[in-house]
Amino acid sequence: MQNRTPRIPQQPAPNRAELGVRLTVELASVVTGARRRALRDGDRQIDTAHLLHSLIESDPEVRTAFEGGPQLAKVLGYLVQRSIGYGLRWQGTVEDSGAVPVVTQVAAEAGDAGVEGWSPSALSAMAGARERAELRGEVRAGGLDLLAALAADPECRAVEVLERAGVDAVRLAGRIVDAPGGD
Repeated sequence: MQNRTPRIPQQPAPNRAELGVRLTVELASVVTGARRRALRDGDRQIDTAHLLHSLIESDPEVRTAFEGGPQLAKVLGYLVQRSIGYGLRWQGTVEDSGAVPVVTQVAAEAGDAGVEGWSPSALSAMAGARERAELRGEVRAGGLDLLAALAADPECRAVEVLERAGVDAVRLAGRIVDAPGGD
């Protein structure tokens, strides 16, 4: 008799302590959800689309940053399609929007040559979220900080999903900055 349990791919590396120290509890939960999603999708790394999907699912503030329910539903539709197999063209590839200098700086600060289990673009977005929080005088980055950082990288997978769903990422980032508690 064959085991009908699907093969579970090797789990991505756990979060580095350096990544989670300056996150709100809610954002740390988003990262955990993104890691689970990457594992379930068979991806070797957490990428920006995993982060976006987890953010939208778990953070009500992030959901209100969009222009209403229909726009949000369309984004979630694209993310779900990706998770059920339509994003296979991304599987096995490293997401890198060209933010390598930022990643190198983050890795150097962490005393590491790199952070395993994260795409360079996802690492860059996390660094951008922490930087955005610091500019506001906050110690920990939150969901809107990460959404703003994702929307600001026109070459990342999260922005590709947003654009396919009809979301203007530049305008989205602007709404986040203009929102109360924004930059």
